[in-house]
Amino acid sequence: MYSIGYDIGSSSIKVALVDNASGKCIALLHEPKIEMEMISIKNGWAEQNPNDWWHHVCNATKRILKENQIHSTAVSGIGISYQMHGLIVVDKKGTTLRNSIIWCDSRAVAIGQKAFEALGPERCESYLLNSPANFTASKLKWVKDHEPELYTKIHKFMLPGDYIAFKLSGIINSTISGLSEGILWDFKKNKPADWLLKHFEINEDLVPDIKDTFSIQSLVSKQGALESGLAEGTPIVYRAGDQPNNALSLNVFNPGEVAATGGTSGVVYAVTDNLSSKESTRVNNFAHVNYTSSQSRIGKLLCINGAGIQYRWLMNNLQVKDYEEMNTLAQSVPIGSDGVTIHPFGNGSERMLNNATLGTQMSNINLNNHTKAHLCRASLEGIAFSFVYGMEIMTSDGIRPKVIRAGNDNLFQSAIFSKTIATLLNKEIEIYNTTGAIGAARACQLHTGDFTAFSKQIMENDYVLKFEPDTNKHPYKTAYKRWKNELEFFVNNQKAKP
Repeated sequence: MYSIGYDIGSSSIKVALVDNASGKCIALLHEPKIEMEMISIKNGWAEQNPNDWWHHVCNATKRILKENQIHSTAVSGIGISYQMHGLIVVDKKGTTLRNSIIWCDSRAVAIGQKAFEALGPERCESYLLNSPANFTASKLKWVKDHEPELYTKIHKFMLPGDYIAFKLSGIINSTISGLSEGILWDFKKNKPADWLLKHFEINEDLVPDIKDTFSIQSLVSKQGALESGLAEGTPIVYRAGDQPNNALSLNVFNPGEVAATGGTSGVVYAVTDNLSSKESTRVNNFAHVNYTSSQSRIGKLLCINGAGIQYRWLMNNLQVKDYEEMNTLAQSVPIGSDGVTIHPFGNGSERMLNNATLGTQMSNINLNNHTKAHLCRASLEGIAFSFVYGMEIMTSDGIRPKVIRAGNDNLFQSAIFSKTIATLLNKEIEIYNTTGAIGAARACQLHTGDFTAFSKQIMENDYVLKFEPDTNKHPYKTAYKRWKNELEFFVNNQKAKP
């Protein structure tokens, strides 16, 4: 028997077919062939048609079953991972009333900030563990304020993964983890935050029914089967946002375990049982996939906008062939890049820097001595230092890292990058070759409670290697201190500007 995992991204829909007994990924593909477009009617807006996601889910499902000669009745479970913080609204017939306002849309920033000030930072941080900010609740308030006629037709709102589950089953529901990512969950009362909804003048009836993350949430309907190619009655047994799901895919469930991602942007996602929200303006707090009312498991998420995009920009402008050539050049330069530093914050405002917009800073370059090799190493080190700086913020918010696990993506493939982080944090970094879609498929077994078998499958199928801290930490610490001192200068200098 097999499980299917979906990863509903903003660029494509990924689907994985996994053998239940071994956990081995049989096939992995994505739809469409080219990246999905975002609709941006105004600056700062980002929308997508959720029915496009459904169309690509159906195409991908039929393809993966046909290409691997798997009958639909051999699929025993469905897991869904999805882009976080999006908003879909439907009427009583389940028809979408507008495009989805997706994660990177910033139209509701002012609404969230106004609510944070009106309700009080202490109340928001204690009960929501976050500011309402630009998350799903604030986006729904924007619809109410700016599209009042449409708002009156809303039967339910959903997150992106909820919508795909609805299209498969005809049933509308969500999870505690999902509602928390929309800043709609009251962690003290363990129920939807009715007082926030009341403040926004949003009817609590619009909130979907709640199901456990690991449970039989619904079954594929006759219509869902007809459109998707799956068998009627196939259970949907797992659903989570992409960052909690990425942590699950890396076997990160317990306090002190950290999942790191080094793609275009960087993400540190650490699990804790501490409800502290001291750094709520810089760190987001969500109910992790294994959160329950009796067992607090909070995922603290810190995002670094200027990460892999910095290294890619450098590759495009240095006239080098690929990342491998850049890594080889970087290896020829000693730790600390002979004094050259790069602060990679050129991808917009950085929340972990209290929304400062610094731009990328390249410093201490000597035109007689330094080469593109120094820039390559300084870029890798600068991004690695950003992760370390982020972990220091997480530590001040109660995180005590025990182990760091990362996917085998472009940045963590670099020994310089991974070794720098491991040494400065004095923690091993374990590298796994997996994806969100594979994790979502494997998670289909967790409604039975067998986490041991799940962990074993990850180790047997995905483990690649580990990076251990260097015994000689001095040059790393010296380089990081220089970089950090310069960062503080840049931030303070920006604050001093009129």
